Amino acid sequence: MKKLLISTALAAITTAGMASAEAHGASACLITKTDTNPFFVKMREGAEAAAAEAGMTLRSYAGKVDGDHETQVAAIETCIADGASGILLTASDTSSIVGAVTQAREAGLLVIALDTPLSPIDAADATFATDNFLAGELIGKWAAAKLGDGAADAKIAMLDLAVSQPSVDVLRDQGFLQGFGIDLGDPNVIGDEDDARIVGNDITAGNEEGGRKAMENLLAVDPMINVVYTINEPAAAGAYEALKSFGRENDVLIVSVDGGCPGVQNIADGVIGATAQQYPLLMASKGIEAIAAFAADGTKPQNTEGKDFFDTGVALVTDEPADGVDSISVAEGTDLCWG
Repeated sequence: MKKLLISTALAAITTAGMASAEAHGASACLITKTDTNPFFVKMREGAEAAAAEAGMTLRSYAGKVDGDHETQVAAIETCIADGASGILLTASDTSSIVGAVTQAREAGLLVIALDTPLSPIDAADATFATDNFLAGELIGKWAAAKLGDGAADAKIAMLDLAVSQPSVDVLRDQGFLQGFGIDLGDPNVIGDEDDARIVGNDITAGNEEGGRKAMENLLAVDPMINVVYTINEPAAAGAYEALKSFGRENDVLIVSVDGGCPGVQNIADGVIGATAQQYPLLMASKGIEAIAAFAADGTKPQNTEGKDFFDTGVALVTDEPADGVDSISVAEGTDLCWG
């Protein structure tokens, strides 16, 4: 896994360098959900380094909080007015943003969704992302394997992202449920399953305080919850604090998605059982590479074979491997983590 990621990153740098001479003087925009989440901080660092390598100007924008759709629309309008060559976007509202994205593409900008596919996915020129369904499926399979026969009687809390159900939210949630062995309703919708093992869904805004409140809400529904799915590691940290306040921190299995250094350390510390690690620096550097190539000669990026997006990889990180579920150790995850 490490060799694959390293070789992919080196290929990205080499290709970006080839395009840099012709792309010199072009500009790109990076628009993230927030500028505080370590995932987006690392994404910005990757974009800045790749833009410098390609001789491009990079302008970065972010919502005030996760879910701040209006600020992202305003940023797209600014990028169009400034004559940018392309936009890298992690959308807070994956369907409502499509109108602004369409305006950008009609104005001649290349628009690449990072991490979070738009709804529909082809509303952007390309998507560079983790396979978020697979990320959820990995932690779901791991949790079911760890519980063994107890999985049949699990009490599961689902700590999701937002009321608007952005695509990344849906994919991780539904992937986890399928991996755990729960029949899905509509795979494009959160919360329509009828499996009695699901105590409920609540939203976290992808931050620690949101995770704490959502966990408290669901513990009020059923204080015997023993499995917690979380949209990301900040939400997982908040859920753990809520469980700790109830004296339940040692008998509940928490799983998550991200793979940031704090989250990987939380596995070592026993806060999280396992996480699905993604690679935001690679997403951003490949995105800038694609904008550089587009600015140079109009070339557009290609999807990973057999998928409708460019897959930047995912790996399950845990120090408690489960039979039948591929994983890497905390030590390996630490070598690859971010934030």
